[in-house]
Amino acid sequence: MIKSYKVKAVIYGIIYIILVLVVSTSCSNRNSEIVKKSNSDDMAYADNTSNNEAITQTPTFETGEDPRPSGSIWERVDNMTDEFEGNSLDTSKWQDEPVGNDWVWIGRPPGLFKANNVRVDDGKMQVTVSKLDAPQIINGSTYTHQGAIVRSKYPGQLGWYFECKMKANKTVMSSTFWLMSKWDCEKKLELDIQECVGRTTDKTEEWGKNWDEIYHSNAIHRTTTCHPEPERDQAHVKTNVKNHERFFIYGAWWKSTTEVMFFLDGKYVYSLNPTVEWDMPGYIQMAIETYDWNPIPDDGGIFETATEEERTTQYEWVRTWKLKQ
Repeated sequence: MIKSYKVKAVIYGIIYIILVLVVSTSCSNRNSEIVKKSNSDDMAYADNTSNNEAITQTPTFETGEDPRPSGSIWERVDNMTDEFEGNSLDTSKWQDEPVGNDWVWIGRPPGLFKANNVRVDDGKMQVTVSKLDAPQIINGSTYTHQGAIVRSKYPGQLGWYFECKMKANKTVMSSTFWLMSKWDCEKKLELDIQECVGRTTDKTEEWGKNWDEIYHSNAIHRTTTCHPEPERDQAHVKTNVKNHERFFIYGAWWKSTTEVMFFLDGKYVYSLNPTVEWDMPGYIQMAIETYDWNPIPDDGGIFETATEEERTTQYEWVRTWKLKQ
């Protein structure tokens, strides 16, 4: 009996040691996973180009370019951010009808804004321009071509960062990304983050000849009856290729009421200092329009020969961020 008892004691002892080793190893692995996850989260914030998950955690900045104050982090503003991953426009965030919600602009003749030119497809919001089947006369103006305008339903605020990844169409019409305040007689503010065209021609006014290869921004106090003279600060840089040749990332930090910082592909390029206090909430605007200084050629230009893709401005995503302490 004594011998049998000793054998059992040895067996129980071995089992106990095995259990201790298993529990210890499991805890060690769990702690290692926690440490790895923490480090991974830190790296996702630090390296905003390593993968898609990391990109959505912070605005697109090259190393050393993030202007956020020390001790703060960027937080995504979901109702003004869209990856365009579905098959239809999210109407809880965006309005593609030109008239409504206090907006009345239907396009600068001869380019008419029409909602049916907007679609979400292939992970992008796409706006296709074309010649109308027949001219349309609206309020005494003649429209021969069509584009669209998409506006956010919520306004951006002072201190926020706005960015989009956009590829311009190849026509004389524009591709844009900007903010506009709603009507106020005393102050009507427009912040053009990017405004370009797909091509220029021999009919383009001389000052606009390079607008198909440009990053151009404006801070404009629009004319109103209370403020009859417009005010503007503007800046631009030449891009390395035509705006329709690839996607660019255009971004702006509304840093203060007196300064807006602009970024191209994650790199700081210039600042604007508005001539008035910039303090009105601004709605994102993405307008594909015509300009009188870059008119449609008499022979119709590329509208007659271009593919649908060449006539389409593509937005891969729009992202809005605010600072959190």
